Amino acid sequence: MNGVDIREAVTRAHHEEWARVVAALTRRFGDLDIAEEAAAEAFATAVERWPTDGLPPNPGAWLTTTAGRKAIDRIRRENKRDDKHREAQMVYDDDPPEPLGAIDDDRLRLIFTCCHPALSMEARVALTLRMLGGLTMPEIARAFLVAESAMGQRITRAKAKIKAARIPYRMPSADDLPARVSGVLAVLFLVFNEGYLATGADTDPVRHDLTAEAIRLTRLIRTLMPQDGEVAGLLALMLLIEARRTARVSAGGELVALDEQDRGAWDAALIAEGHRLVRERLAAAAAGVAPGRYQILAAINAVHTSARDIRDTDWSQVLALYDRLVRLDPSPIVALNRAIAVAELDGPEVALAIVDRLAEALAGYHAYHATRADLLRRLGRSRQSRAAYDRAIELAGNTGETAYLTRRRDQLR
Repeated sequence: MNGVDIREAVTRAHHEEWARVVAALTRRFGDLDIAEEAAAEAFATAVERWPTDGLPPNPGAWLTTTAGRKAIDRIRRENKRDDKHREAQMVYDDDPPEPLGAIDDDRLRLIFTCCHPALSMEARVALTLRMLGGLTMPEIARAFLVAESAMGQRITRAKAKIKAARIPYRMPSADDLPARVSGVLAVLFLVFNEGYLATGADTDPVRHDLTAEAIRLTRLIRTLMPQDGEVAGLLALMLLIEARRTARVSAGGELVALDEQDRGAWDAALIAEGHRLVRERLAAAAAGVAPGRYQILAAINAVHTSARDIRDTDWSQVLALYDRLVRLDPSPIVALNRAIAVAELDGPEVALAIVDRLAEALAGYHAYHATRADLLRRLGRSRQSRAAYDRAIELAGNTGETAYLTRRRDQLR
Protein backbone atom coordinates (compact mmCIF):
# COMPACT_ATOMS: atom_id res chain seq x y z
CA MET A 1 0.00 0.00 0.00
CA ASN A 2 1.26 3.48 -0.78
CA GLY A 3 1.22 6.46 1.57
CA VAL A 4 -2.18 7.67 0.40
CA ASP A 5 -3.69 4.21 0.90
CA ILE A 6 -2.20 4.04 4.40
CA ARG A 7 -3.66 7.42 5.32
CA GLU A 8 -7.04 6.28 4.02
CA ALA A 9 -6.70 3.09 6.07
CA VAL A 10 -5.99 5.12 9.22
CA THR A 11 -8.99 7.34 8.53
CA ARG A 12 -11.20 4.30 7.94
CA ALA A 13 -9.88 2.64 11.09
CA HIS A 14 -10.62 5.81 13.05
CA HIS A 15 -14.28 5.77 12.00
CA GLU A 16 -14.66 2.03 12.49
CA GLU A 17 -12.57 1.41 15.61
CA TRP A 18 -12.59 4.59 17.70
CA ALA A 19 -15.65 3.65 19.75
CA ARG A 20 -14.42 0.07 20.20
CA VAL A 21 -11.01 1.21 21.47
CA VAL A 22 -12.39 3.88 23.80
CA ALA A 23 -15.03 1.49 25.15
CA ALA A 24 -12.47 -1.28 25.78
CA LEU A 25 -10.13 1.12 27.59
CA THR A 26 -12.98 2.57 29.67
CA ARG A 27 -13.92 -0.92 30.82
CA ARG A 28 -10.32 -1.75 31.68
CA PHE A 29 -9.22 1.48 33.34
CA GLY A 30 -12.54 2.95 34.49
CA ASP A 31 -11.61 6.49 33.41
CA LEU A 32 -12.94 8.36 30.39
CA ASP A 33 -9.99 10.78 30.34
CA ILE A 34 -7.45 7.96 30.22
CA ALA A 35 -9.47 6.11 27.58
CA GLU A 36 -9.87 9.15 25.33
CA GLU A 37 -6.27 10.35 25.52
CA ALA A 38 -4.78 6.86 25.08
CA ALA A 39 -7.00 6.21 22.05
CA ALA A 40 -5.99 9.54 20.50
CA GLU A 41 -2.32 8.74 21.07
CA ALA A 42 -2.74 5.29 19.52
CA PHE A 43 -4.28 6.72 16.36
CA ALA A 44 -1.55 9.36 16.18
CA THR A 45 1.03 6.56 16.44
CA ALA A 46 -0.73 4.72 13.62
CA VAL A 47 -0.41 7.79 11.42
CA GLU A 48 3.34 7.84 12.11
CA ARG A 49 4.14 4.13 11.94
CA TRP A 50 1.77 2.49 9.46
CA PRO A 51 3.21 4.29 6.40
CA THR A 52 6.64 2.86 7.33
CA ASP A 53 5.76 -0.48 8.93
CA GLY A 54 2.77 -1.28 6.74
CA LEU A 55 -0.86 -1.94 7.67
CA PRO A 56 -1.06 -4.50 10.52
CA PRO A 57 -3.04 -7.71 9.87
CA ASN A 58 -5.65 -6.66 12.45
CA PRO A 59 -5.74 -2.84 12.71
CA GLY A 60 -8.39 -2.84 15.42
CA ALA A 61 -6.43 -5.17 17.70
CA TRP A 62 -3.23 -3.18 17.03
CA LEU A 63 -4.96 0.06 18.02
CA THR A 64 -6.49 -1.45 21.17
CA THR A 65 -3.17 -2.96 22.28
CA THR A 66 -1.23 0.23 21.54
CA ALA A 67 -3.81 2.38 23.32
CA GLY A 68 -3.66 0.07 26.33
CA ARG A 69 0.10 0.51 26.52
CA LYS A 70 -0.27 4.28 26.21
CA ALA A 71 -2.75 4.25 29.10
CA ILE A 72 -0.39 2.19 31.26
CA ASP A 73 2.45 4.60 30.47
CA ARG A 74 0.30 7.52 31.58
CA ILE A 75 -0.66 5.80 34.84
CA ARG A 76 2.97 5.03 35.59
CA ARG A 77 4.03 8.59 34.80
CA GLU A 78 1.43 10.09 37.08
CA ASN A 79 2.31 7.72 39.94
CA LYS A 80 -0.28 9.37 42.11
CA ARG A 81 -2.62 6.50 42.83
CA ASP A 82 -2.94 5.47 46.46
CA ASP A 83 -4.19 2.00 45.68
CA LYS A 84 -1.05 0.31 44.31
CA HIS A 85 -2.81 -3.03 44.07
CA ARG A 86 -5.46 -1.53 41.78
CA GLU A 87 -2.74 0.10 39.68
CA ALA A 88 -0.92 -3.20 39.29
CA GLN A 89 -4.15 -4.89 38.31
CA MET A 90 -4.76 -2.31 35.60
CA VAL A 91 -1.19 -2.56 34.35
CA TYR A 92 -1.08 -6.33 34.08
CA ASP A 93 -4.77 -6.81 33.17
CA ASP A 94 -5.17 -10.27 34.70
CA ASP A 95 -8.89 -10.41 33.92
CA PRO A 96 -9.93 -13.55 32.02
CA PRO A 97 -10.39 -13.17 28.26
CA GLU A 98 -13.66 -11.53 27.28
CA PRO A 99 -16.21 -13.74 25.53
CA LEU A 100 -16.90 -13.16 21.86
CA GLY A 101 -18.95 -10.02 21.39
CA ALA A 102 -18.06 -8.47 24.77
CA ILE A 103 -16.48 -5.45 23.09
CA ASP A 104 -19.90 -4.68 21.61
CA ASP A 105 -21.26 -4.72 25.15
CA ASP A 106 -18.46 -2.31 26.05
CA ARG A 107 -19.59 0.13 23.39
CA LEU A 108 -23.17 -0.13 24.56
CA ARG A 109 -22.10 0.59 28.14
CA LEU A 110 -20.15 3.60 26.88
CA ILE A 111 -23.20 4.96 25.04
CA PHE A 112 -25.31 4.72 28.18
CA THR A 113 -22.56 6.35 30.24
CA CYS A 114 -22.26 9.30 27.87
CA CYS A 115 -26.05 9.72 27.75
CA HIS A 116 -26.67 9.37 31.48
CA PRO A 117 -29.68 11.46 32.62
CA ALA A 118 -27.56 13.11 35.33
CA LEU A 119 -25.83 15.07 32.55
CA SER A 120 -27.36 18.00 30.72
CA MET A 121 -28.59 17.29 27.21
CA GLU A 122 -25.86 19.56 25.78
CA ALA A 123 -23.21 17.60 27.65
CA ARG A 124 -24.67 14.27 26.51
CA VAL A 125 -24.56 15.32 22.87
CA ALA A 126 -21.00 16.65 23.08
CA LEU A 127 -19.69 13.66 25.04
CA THR A 128 -21.34 11.17 22.68
CA LEU A 129 -19.79 12.83 19.64
CA ARG A 130 -16.36 12.87 21.28
CA MET A 131 -16.21 9.46 22.96
CA LEU A 132 -18.21 7.43 20.43
CA GLY A 133 -17.94 9.45 17.25
CA GLY A 134 -14.30 10.38 17.66
CA LEU A 135 -14.97 13.94 16.47
CA THR A 136 -12.32 16.44 17.46
CA MET A 137 -13.04 19.33 19.79
CA PRO A 138 -12.96 21.90 16.95
CA GLU A 139 -15.37 19.75 14.91
CA ILE A 140 -17.86 19.49 17.78
CA ALA A 141 -17.53 23.19 18.59
CA ARG A 142 -18.20 24.12 14.96
CA ALA A 143 -21.18 21.79 14.81
CA PHE A 144 -22.88 23.55 17.70
CA LEU A 145 -21.57 27.04 17.08
CA VAL A 146 -19.68 27.55 20.32
CA ALA A 147 -16.07 28.43 21.01
CA GLU A 148 -13.68 25.50 21.09
CA SER A 149 -12.65 26.42 24.65
CA ALA A 150 -16.29 26.44 25.77
CA MET A 151 -16.93 23.05 24.21
CA GLY A 152 -13.77 21.68 25.81
CA GLN A 153 -14.97 22.89 29.20
CA ARG A 154 -18.39 21.35 28.61
CA ILE A 155 -16.89 17.94 27.87
CA THR A 156 -14.40 18.23 30.74
CA ARG A 157 -17.20 19.08 33.18
CA ALA A 158 -19.27 16.16 31.91
CA LYS A 159 -16.43 13.70 32.45
CA ALA A 160 -15.73 15.19 35.87
CA LYS A 161 -19.38 14.79 36.83
CA ILE A 162 -19.33 11.16 35.74
CA LYS A 163 -16.28 10.59 37.96
CA ALA A 164 -17.53 12.62 40.95
CA ALA A 165 -21.02 11.13 40.89
CA ARG A 166 -19.54 7.67 40.31
CA ILE A 167 -21.85 7.10 37.38
CA PRO A 168 -21.35 3.41 36.69
CA TYR A 169 -19.94 2.13 33.43
CA ARG A 170 -22.59 -0.53 32.93
CA MET A 171 -25.86 -1.35 31.26
CA PRO A 172 -28.94 0.02 33.03
CA SER A 173 -31.16 -2.42 34.90
CA ALA A 174 -34.09 -3.98 33.07
CA ASP A 175 -36.47 -1.55 34.78
CA ASP A 176 -34.39 1.49 33.78
CA LEU A 177 -33.55 0.34 30.26
CA PRO A 178 -36.59 1.72 28.34
CA ALA A 179 -36.17 5.22 29.76
CA ARG A 180 -32.41 5.18 29.27
CA VAL A 181 -32.67 3.96 25.66
CA SER A 182 -35.08 6.78 24.89
CA GLY A 183 -32.54 9.26 26.26
CA VAL A 184 -29.82 7.85 24.01
CA LEU A 185 -32.09 8.07 20.97
CA ALA A 186 -33.02 11.65 21.84
CA VAL A 187 -29.32 12.58 21.82
CA LEU A 188 -28.75 10.95 18.43
CA PHE A 189 -31.87 12.61 16.98
CA LEU A 190 -30.61 16.02 18.15
CA VAL A 191 -27.28 15.38 16.44
CA PHE A 192 -29.07 14.35 13.25
CA ASN A 193 -31.41 17.36 13.29
CA GLU A 194 -28.50 19.76 13.65
CA GLY A 195 -27.04 18.26 10.49
CA TYR A 196 -30.35 18.04 8.64
CA LEU A 197 -31.14 21.71 9.22
CA ALA A 198 -27.98 23.40 10.50
CA THR A 199 -28.71 26.39 12.71
CA GLY A 200 -25.57 28.40 12.04
CA ALA A 201 -25.65 31.48 9.87
CA ASP A 202 -22.08 30.82 8.75
CA THR A 203 -22.33 27.11 8.07
CA ASP A 204 -23.67 24.94 5.25
CA PRO A 205 -27.49 24.60 5.26
CA VAL A 206 -27.12 20.81 5.54
CA ARG A 207 -24.27 19.24 7.54
CA HIS A 208 -23.69 15.81 6.03
CA ASP A 209 -20.92 15.08 8.54
CA LEU A 210 -23.41 15.28 11.40
CA THR A 211 -26.24 13.37 9.72
CA ALA A 212 -23.79 10.64 8.70
CA GLU A 213 -22.38 10.41 12.23
CA ALA A 214 -25.85 10.19 13.78
CA ILE A 215 -26.80 7.43 11.33
CA ARG A 216 -23.56 5.56 12.02
CA LEU A 217 -24.12 5.62 15.78
CA THR A 218 -27.77 4.64 15.40
CA ARG A 219 -26.72 1.71 13.23
CA LEU A 220 -24.38 0.72 16.04
CA ILE A 221 -27.21 0.72 18.56
CA ARG A 222 -29.41 -1.14 16.08
CA THR A 223 -26.72 -3.85 15.84
CA LEU A 224 -26.42 -4.06 19.60
CA MET A 225 -30.18 -3.87 20.30
CA PRO A 226 -31.83 -5.42 17.23
CA GLN A 227 -35.17 -6.09 18.95
CA ASP A 228 -35.83 -2.50 20.05
CA GLY A 229 -38.59 -1.02 17.91
CA GLU A 230 -37.77 2.62 18.55
CA VAL A 231 -34.12 2.10 17.60
CA ALA A 232 -35.30 0.64 14.30
CA GLY A 233 -37.81 3.46 13.94
CA LEU A 234 -35.19 6.16 14.47
CA LEU A 235 -32.82 4.55 12.01
CA ALA A 236 -35.60 4.32 9.41
CA LEU A 237 -36.55 7.95 10.03
CA MET A 238 -32.96 9.13 9.58
CA LEU A 239 -32.45 7.08 6.42
CA LEU A 240 -35.64 8.35 4.77
CA ILE A 241 -34.74 11.96 5.54
CA GLU A 242 -31.10 11.50 4.52
CA ALA A 243 -32.23 9.96 1.23
CA ARG A 244 -33.54 13.39 0.18
CA ARG A 245 -30.39 15.29 1.15
CA THR A 246 -28.95 15.98 -2.31
CA ALA A 247 -32.31 17.33 -3.49
CA ARG A 248 -32.86 19.58 -0.48
CA VAL A 249 -30.47 22.39 -1.43
CA SER A 250 -30.30 24.13 -4.80
CA ALA A 251 -27.08 24.98 -6.62
CA GLY A 252 -27.47 28.51 -5.27
CA GLY A 253 -27.64 27.28 -1.67
CA GLU A 254 -31.39 27.69 -1.22
CA LEU A 255 -33.38 25.09 0.68
CA VAL A 256 -35.77 23.24 -1.65
CA ALA A 257 -39.17 22.39 -0.17
CA LEU A 258 -40.54 18.86 -0.44
CA ASP A 259 -43.08 19.80 -3.09
CA GLU A 260 -40.34 21.27 -5.31
CA GLN A 261 -37.68 18.57 -4.95
CA ASP A 262 -36.42 16.44 -7.83
CA ARG A 263 -37.52 13.03 -6.59
CA GLY A 264 -35.33 11.33 -9.13
CA ALA A 265 -32.34 12.64 -7.16
CA TRP A 266 -33.40 10.85 -3.99
CA ASP A 267 -31.21 7.96 -2.83
CA ALA A 268 -33.15 4.84 -3.79
CA ALA A 269 -31.01 2.51 -1.67
CA LEU A 270 -31.58 4.50 1.52
CA ILE A 271 -35.31 4.72 0.77
CA ALA A 272 -35.51 0.96 0.22
CA GLU A 273 -33.72 0.28 3.51
CA GLY A 274 -35.92 2.75 5.36
CA HIS A 275 -39.09 1.26 3.90
CA ARG A 276 -37.97 -2.24 4.87
CA LEU A 277 -37.49 -1.16 8.47
CA VAL A 278 -40.90 0.56 8.49
CA ARG A 279 -42.56 -2.60 7.13
CA GLU A 280 -40.90 -4.63 9.89
CA ARG A 281 -42.32 -2.31 12.51
CA LEU A 282 -45.76 -2.32 10.88
CA ALA A 283 -45.72 -6.11 11.08
CA ALA A 284 -44.87 -5.86 14.77
CA ALA A 285 -47.72 -3.39 15.27
CA ALA A 286 -50.09 -5.80 13.56
CA ALA A 287 -48.97 -8.41 16.09
CA GLY A 288 -49.99 -6.12 18.92
CA VAL A 289 -46.75 -4.18 19.59
CA ALA A 290 -47.71 -0.50 19.76
CA PRO A 291 -45.37 1.74 17.75
CA GLY A 292 -43.48 4.56 19.43
CA ARG A 293 -42.81 8.13 18.36
CA TYR A 294 -39.88 7.44 16.04
CA GLN A 295 -41.68 4.55 14.36
CA ILE A 296 -44.69 6.75 13.57
CA LEU A 297 -42.46 9.55 12.27
CA ALA A 298 -40.66 7.01 10.09
CA ALA A 299 -44.00 5.77 8.75
CA ILE A 300 -44.99 9.35 7.85
CA ASN A 301 -41.74 9.78 5.95
CA ALA A 302 -42.30 6.42 4.25
CA VAL A 303 -45.60 7.76 2.89
CA HIS A 304 -43.86 10.87 1.53
CA THR A 305 -41.03 8.89 -0.07
CA SER A 306 -43.48 6.41 -1.62
CA ALA A 307 -45.11 9.10 -3.76
CA ARG A 308 -43.56 9.67 -7.18
CA ASP A 309 -45.02 13.17 -7.22
CA ILE A 310 -46.24 15.47 -4.46
CA ARG A 311 -49.74 15.14 -5.94
CA ASP A 312 -49.64 11.39 -5.34
CA THR A 313 -49.07 11.78 -1.58
CA ASP A 314 -51.62 9.90 0.52
CA TRP A 315 -52.45 12.79 2.83
CA SER A 316 -55.24 10.88 4.55
CA GLN A 317 -52.68 8.31 5.67
CA VAL A 318 -50.30 11.06 6.77
CA LEU A 319 -53.06 12.67 8.83
CA ALA A 320 -54.05 9.33 10.38
CA LEU A 321 -50.43 8.79 11.43
CA TYR A 322 -50.22 12.27 12.92
CA ASP A 323 -53.43 11.57 14.85
CA ARG A 324 -51.67 8.57 16.39
CA LEU A 325 -48.56 10.63 17.06
CA VAL A 326 -50.53 13.37 18.81
CA ARG A 327 -51.77 10.80 21.31
CA LEU A 328 -48.16 9.88 22.12
CA ASP A 329 -46.66 13.36 21.84
CA PRO A 330 -49.23 16.15 22.18
CA SER A 331 -46.61 18.84 21.65
CA PRO A 332 -47.26 22.11 19.77
CA ILE A 333 -44.72 21.15 17.08
CA VAL A 334 -46.50 17.89 16.34
CA ALA A 335 -49.78 19.82 16.17
CA LEU A 336 -48.16 22.26 13.74
CA ASN A 337 -46.97 19.47 11.44
CA ARG A 338 -50.39 17.81 11.64
CA ALA A 339 -51.97 21.08 10.48
CA ILE A 340 -49.96 20.90 7.26
CA ALA A 341 -51.66 17.59 6.44
CA VAL A 342 -55.02 19.08 7.40
CA ALA A 343 -54.44 21.88 4.89
CA GLU A 344 -54.03 19.35 2.09
CA LEU A 345 -57.25 17.53 2.98
CA ASP A 346 -59.57 20.21 4.39
CA GLY A 347 -58.07 23.38 2.98
CA PRO A 348 -55.83 26.20 4.27
CA GLU A 349 -58.58 27.98 6.21
CA VAL A 350 -59.25 24.99 8.48
CA ALA A 351 -55.53 24.49 8.96
CA LEU A 352 -54.95 28.18 9.73
CA ALA A 353 -57.46 28.02 12.58
CA ILE A 354 -55.45 25.15 14.08
CA VAL A 355 -52.16 26.96 13.60
CA ASP A 356 -53.41 30.20 15.13
CA ARG A 357 -54.24 28.33 18.34
CA LEU A 358 -50.52 27.54 18.65
CA ALA A 359 -49.46 31.20 18.58
CA GLU A 360 -48.50 31.52 22.23
CA ALA A 361 -46.62 28.22 22.43
CA LEU A 362 -44.68 28.70 19.18
CA ALA A 363 -44.21 32.47 18.99
CA GLY A 364 -40.43 32.12 18.84
CA TYR A 365 -40.35 29.19 16.41
CA HIS A 366 -39.56 30.14 12.83
CA ALA A 367 -41.40 27.15 11.30
CA TYR A 368 -44.65 28.28 12.94
CA HIS A 369 -44.46 31.63 11.18
CA ALA A 370 -43.34 30.01 7.90
CA THR A 371 -46.30 27.61 7.98
CA ARG A 372 -48.69 30.42 8.80
CA ALA A 373 -47.22 32.56 6.00
CA ASP A 374 -47.81 29.79 3.47
CA LEU A 375 -51.42 29.25 4.57
CA LEU A 376 -52.13 32.99 4.41
CA ARG A 377 -50.55 33.09 0.95
CA ARG A 378 -52.84 30.30 -0.23
CA LEU A 379 -55.83 32.23 1.12
CA GLY A 380 -54.80 35.34 -0.82
CA ARG A 381 -54.05 37.39 2.31
CA SER A 382 -50.76 38.73 0.98
CA ARG A 383 -50.13 41.53 3.45
CA GLN A 384 -50.51 39.24 6.47
CA SER A 385 -48.51 36.55 4.69
CA ARG A 386 -45.65 38.97 4.10
CA ALA A 387 -45.58 39.91 7.78
CA ALA A 388 -45.46 36.23 8.76
CA TYR A 389 -42.63 35.60 6.28
CA ASP A 390 -40.73 38.55 7.73
CA ARG A 391 -40.99 37.06 11.20
CA ALA A 392 -39.96 33.61 9.98
CA ILE A 393 -36.91 35.07 8.21
CA GLU A 394 -35.97 36.98 11.34
CA LEU A 395 -36.05 33.79 13.44
CA ALA A 396 -34.57 31.31 10.97
CA GLY A 397 -30.89 30.53 11.50
CA ASN A 398 -30.37 28.29 8.49
CA THR A 399 -28.95 30.13 5.48
CA GLY A 400 -30.70 27.93 2.93
CA GLU A 401 -34.05 28.25 4.67
CA THR A 402 -33.67 32.02 4.92
CA ALA A 403 -33.04 32.21 1.17
CA TYR A 404 -36.11 30.05 0.47
CA LEU A 405 -38.39 32.10 2.74
CA THR A 406 -37.11 35.35 1.26
CA ARG A 407 -37.90 34.16 -2.27
CA ARG A 408 -41.39 33.05 -1.26
CA ARG A 409 -42.04 36.38 0.41
CA ASP A 410 -40.80 38.36 -2.59
CA GLN A 411 -43.11 36.40 -4.89
CA LEU A 412 -46.16 37.86 -3.11
CA ARG A 413 -48.06 40.54 -4.94
